[in-house]
Amino acid sequence: MATEKKIRVLLAKPGLDGHDRGIKVIAAALRDAGMEVIYTGLRQTPETIVNAAIEEDVDGIGVSILSGAHMTLFPAILDQLKKNGVSDIVLFGGGIVPNEDKLALEKAGVKRVFTPGAPIADIIDFVRTSVKRNRSDEKLM
Repeated sequence: MATEKKIRVLLAKPGLDGHDRGIKVIAAALRDAGMEVIYTGLRQTPETIVNAAIEEDVDGIGVSILSGAHMTLFPAILDQLKKNGVSDIVLFGGGIVPNEDKLALEKAGVKRVFTPGAPIADIIDFVRTSVKRNRSDEKLM
């Protein structure tokens, strides 16, 4: 019989960006949708984000980058995931990201980049449909 297991998502603000209102709105929305959310706070490094994600056994990592450093920080997080042998955590995020950068990041392995104005329902839907646990006997809520 399948065990029901909540989707676990780690949210973080990498780099020097200090604007966290949006990610707090997303954290509340994901919690309201029945997910477990861990918010690591401001000014996290790619290493601390990935280490926390591994320790917390999360299904997804969502990051918010408004500083313009998205082409550095997203790849650094992907690199840390690879260095740690992690392939089952979905990386997604949001921020001020030009379309050409958004496409390049998604091609590099970021599963989705949401920009300002993205409907919260779309973000919840994305997390529910894209996050997959590595244990096939668990049913995600």
